[in-house]
Amino acid sequence: MGSVLEGKTILITGVITDASIAFSVAKKAQEEGANVILTGFGRVSLVKAIAKRLPETPPVVELDVQNEEHLSTLAERLREHTDRIDGVVHSIGFAPPSAMGDGFLETPYADVSTAIEISSYSYAALAKAVQPLMTTGGSIVGMNFDPRTAMPFYNWMSVAKNALESINRYVARELGSKGIRSNLVAAGPIKTLAAKSIAGSAIGDGNELDQLQTEWANRAPLGWDVNDAAPVAATVVAALSDLMPATTGTVIYADGGFGSVAFA
Repeated sequence: MGSVLEGKTILITGVITDASIAFSVAKKAQEEGANVILTGFGRVSLVKAIAKRLPETPPVVELDVQNEEHLSTLAERLREHTDRIDGVVHSIGFAPPSAMGDGFLETPYADVSTAIEISSYSYAALAKAVQPLMTTGGSIVGMNFDPRTAMPFYNWMSVAKNALESINRYVARELGSKGIRSNLVAAGPIKTLAAKSIAGSAIGDGNELDQLQTEWANRAPLGWDVNDAAPVAATVVAALSDLMPATTGTVIYADGGFGSVAFA
């Protein structure tokens, strides 16, 4: 691919461990020449420790997407590290335990609204927050998980991902005139901390999640390795680069082709 992000500065959210998809994206982005800045929520010191495992240790800026002050001051705090942002990766998602697993109709609205605020609305909020630093255009990429069907155990998070797809289209419409593209990458299942938390809080022993991952590997035309986030990271980097200048408001699938043949 070459150094497709040479000279670009990329802001990446969602690095929690070195198994995070966002970590693989950060690593690939650096390998492609980007200057990377990470955000951290809660235990920022932990994110800083994980950041040291990247080829180059990037700065970490605190960001809680439910904190209006964090969002309103984000551009100002980023200016301590850069004078512009060329790309943003939104890899943020959360739903309370009641919003996943059994009992879809029993989930209280307060928990549904939390899932939508953090997993969906935050995409638009982040786009607004970084816009002052994207003065020369750029690319915003969000992480998605195919919500076109009623996926077992995913429940209200799947609803939130549907909302995210709609928000992505509106962000693309709003920022296109500024040369800013907005796309989502729908990844196949990867064994991350988030996946483990879904299994633990929503479906107990995780057997249903294991079954999904096995079926994904068996049915995907290109195969699928739940332990390898590199193909997803490469797709995100392509979307961040200038190689897709006319692509915006859409979903790019990095799932081994599973979504196209799942019910064949």
